[in-house]
Formats: sequence, structure tokens, C-alpha cells
Amino acid sequence: MRNKPLLYHSLFWAGIYLLWVLIFRSYSISITKTITVEFCYLVFITIDFYAINNFIVPQFLLKKRYILFVSTTIITIAVSAWLRALVAVQMNLHFFHAAPVDFSTLYLNSVVNISLWILLVTIIKMLIDKIQTEQQLELLEKERVRNELDYLKAQINPHALFNSLNTIYGHIDKSNQVAKNILLQFSELLKYQLYECGAEKVDIEKEIAYIKNYVAFQRLRKDDKLIVNIDAKIITSGLTIAPLLIIVLIENAFKFVSNFPDNENKIDIEIATINNTLHCSVINTKEKQQSTSNENSGGIGIVNLKRRLELLYPKKHRLSLNNEQDFYKATLIINLQ
Repeated sequence: MRNKPLLYHSLFWAGIYLLWVLIFRSYSISITKTITVEFCYLVFITIDFYAINNFIVPQFLLKKRYILFVSTTIITIAVSAWLRALVAVQMNLHFFHAAPVDFSTLYLNSVVNISLWILLVTIIKMLIDKIQTEQQLELLEKERVRNELDYLKAQINPHALFNSLNTIYGHIDKSNQVAKNILLQFSELLKYQLYECGAEKVDIEKEIAYIKNYVAFQRLRKDDKLIVNIDAKIITSGLTIAPLLIIVLIENAFKFVSNFPDNENKIDIEIATINNTLHCSVINTKEKQQSTSNENSGGIGIVNLKRRLELLYPKKHRLSLNNEQDFYKATLIINLQ
């Protein structure tokens, strides 16, 4: 995967080079001279192209500093053309023993040629990028539709189950308050997933309330040997987040927490929003014989979480999964702006 950009750029510039030779050189000219002269030309064009597109455009054009953009671009091409003309003079004199060419004429031709080819290469690159972007958008749209259909299918059974829970709750003996509380908490969890998680973003307060309900429900399912600490601080209010991201890490912790008969079994959950950024840390003790990491054992949950983060918060998140000898720690940081 890492070699794809390098291969892509190599093929791109190889195609540009062949196009250059075919347009401006006839087959009657020595192929050795053609390749040498045109390759030298292409080196300066390539350097200018990347200098303009990777530095000058982001630093000046995208920041609306138009005068600096124009002046810097002109200076770059002018210096490059001067160097190219100087190299061409030396090559014609020492390698090809050709008749000397007026430097000013050679320099002017270099300026025109470099400018036109940078413009042409930029247009070609923009067209290729546009095609690739449209293909990616098409794939994302298909994936979105497929996910929406899967979500609607998944809603059928939970919705029926939610209605059934209300019926079961009414038939539980009034003296069995523990069972009623368990069913009520489970009903609240299901209600949130059905009626709140359909939106792209939910209030961070609602998401943390759901997490607290989930932790309380899991505490009832686990025995007294498990210690669960949750510390959730909403320092920055009014933020929204894509639903059911943090819960994946917490589900993983409950799934893989240790079950020592004598030693401490513990899950520590810390959630805070600071300066529009969510910080989440989930730590659980684990048994030493667990050689495989929670990430691998967690199955599709962690894989889906990574994929959702890449789609929803590209370059705005950091997920760290550390499998230590005695504990497992998951850290998630998301810029919610």
C-alpha cells in the first residue's frame, strides 16, 4: 500500500515524458540526444510543479495571498528557466558539439516551455484527481446506502424486542425490584440505540448518559469481584459526536476483563471533553495467559470502529490500543469541531 503513491507518480511522469518526446521530437533525431535533452527539461518542470503545487499553492493561493502567489510562481519559473538554459548551453557545447545558441533566446524559450508544460501537467493532474475523487465518492455513497439498509434491517428485531420488554416489565412481580431495574436499564439502552442513534451526530451528554447506563447494566451482570470506575467530565458543553464510538472500547473491556478469584479485577473509564476535543481512556486488567490482544480477539467491533473513525473523523482522531502484560489500555482522542 505504501508503494502505490510512488508507483502512481512514477507512471504519471513517465507518461508526461513520453508525451513530451512524441510531440516535440521527430524520429529522425538521435534517440540518445532526444532522451538526454528532454529528460533534462523534464527535471526542471517536475521540480517546479511540486514546488508550486505542494508549497506555493498551500502557503499563498489557498490563504488568499494572491500577490505573493503570482510573484513567487513567476520567480520560481524564471530561476528554473535560467538554470535550464545554462545546462542546455553546457550540454550543447561539451556533449553534442552543436552550434552555440543565443542564451537570451534559449532562456525565453525555456520560460515559455516550462510555463506551458506546468500548466498542461497541472490540468492533467487535476483531471486525474477529479476522476479518482468521483470514484471514491461513488464507492462511499454505495457503502452509505448499504450501511443504511443494514441499519434498517437491524432495527426490525430490536424494535419488536423493545415492545416486548415493556410487556415483560409489567408482568414481573412487584417485590422483585432487582429484576425490574435490570430490565428497565436494558430497555433504556435499547431505546437509545433505536431512537437516538439514527442521527449522524448526537449530543455528547446523551452519549455519555448512554455509556453510564451501559456500565450500570454490566455491573448488575458481573459479580462483586469486578471493580468498575467511570469518570466522565463534560468540560466543553454543546458538542456533538457520532453515536456508539466510545462504547466499542468499553464493551471490549467488559468482554476481556480478568476473572481472578483472589486478585483485583478492574475496569477504569475516563472520559472528558477539553477544548472541543474528546479524550477517552479505557483500562482493564487481564489474565497473563491471554496472549492474544483484545484488538484481535475483539473481532469485528474494533475493525468497524477504526473504519468509522476514518470515514467520520479523517485526520481528526487518534486511536491507541496497548496490550501490556497485566492490563489492556485503549485511548481515543477525537477533535469534535
